[in-house]
Amino acid sequence: MTPAIDLLKKARAEHWVHGYSHDPKAASYGLEAAEKLGLEPARVFKTLLAASEKGELLVAVVPVAGSLDLKALAQAAGVKKADMADPAAAQRAAGYLLGGISPLGQKKRLRTFIDGSAKRHSTIYVSAGRRGLEVELAADVLAQQCQAQFAAIGRD
Repeated sequence: MTPAIDLLKKARAEHWVHGYSHDPKAASYGLEAAEKLGLEPARVFKTLLAASEKGELLVAVVPVAGSLDLKALAQAAGVKKADMADPAAAQRAAGYLLGGISPLGQKKRLRTFIDGSAKRHSTIYVSAGRRGLEVELAADVLAQQCQAQFAAIGRD
């Protein structure tokens, strides 16, 4: 399937894969996933890559209905500043195409931060590694598999 799903299977982590017909013209891949799967957008999370002032890439997992608070991410990561990563650099490091970047099974192990709102839900949805494919799992399982920290990094 994808490196993300392979990782979860190998770890025997509880998860469910959900596919839908992706529309390349969709304005927001994450909101499209929520709509097509009939989900509350607060349970669907997008994976974004940011870069610190020193060029370290950071993974941020935030609800699709909101946005990433770059100052909060920088604070959580203990860096002075964070900006959105160059799309080409993000794709190279993650090994996935934009719109299908999963926090799981990335080429390089990057420090990962999940918005604390994820813990409010029994399960959340993140990209399974390609557009039109989501994986449902508990936030704690995601954190364990990504060696991620929870932090208040999302904005409504």
